[in-house]
Amino acid sequence: MTVTGADRAPSTGTSGRDPLYGHPSLDGLVERAHALAATRRTLLGIVGEPGAGKSTLAAQLWERLEADRPGLAVPVSMDGFHLAQKVIDARGQSAVKGTIDTFDADGFLALLRRTRTETGNSVWWPEFTRELEDPVAGSIEVSPRHRLVIVDGNFLLSDRDPWHRVKGELDETWFLDAEPRARRERLARRYMRYGFTPEAAYAKAGGVDEDTSALIRSTVSRADLVLGEVG
Repeated sequence: MTVTGADRAPSTGTSGRDPLYGHPSLDGLVERAHALAATRRTLLGIVGEPGAGKSTLAAQLWERLEADRPGLAVPVSMDGFHLAQKVIDARGQSAVKGTIDTFDADGFLALLRRTRTETGNSVWWPEFTRELEDPVAGSIEVSPRHRLVIVDGNFLLSDRDPWHRVKGELDETWFLDAEPRARRERLARRYMRYGFTPEAAYAKAGGVDEDTSALIRSTVSRADLVLGEVG
């Protein structure tokens, strides 16, 4: 059977996990998401620093919405717009992969606009795959029945050109206010799952990723809602 973005679960697999964020509660966020999608297609942005739990929250929100009303929502990610690894290598950016200059911002912006306006046909999103360490085009279907598109990403609120245009394509943005120590620990553990040694994982989490975190955190005032992590 072919599984499409219309009926596939997010790859994070979060069923049964407690929410990371409790202020507002997940119940409150689900209710808010339903209201956003009540009359038309809506694009909801989930923003946070590396390790903040963007994809986890997006998946948990999607799972709850899917249980309430199957086919209402679909999660997509800015991560699908990573430049290809061979391009990053050729540009000498391997050590800083994941920073703002290693994404196709214009391509991301163009697909957001298509997703907003092309509500009568399917729009296909790329997905970043850890197995390949590259994005794969045409992986996630946003079909006409999807009224809420949950978009997660680091730089959705950036004021840099052309990123500053992204917020205008999103109906609402939620910023994840992650506890710094817990966020860095989650990030390091993630890198170790990808094969990093503990030393390399903590060095990356505390090095280039912290510079990216500072850039993202500087955009929090542009968010419509700030979510507090469960203590």
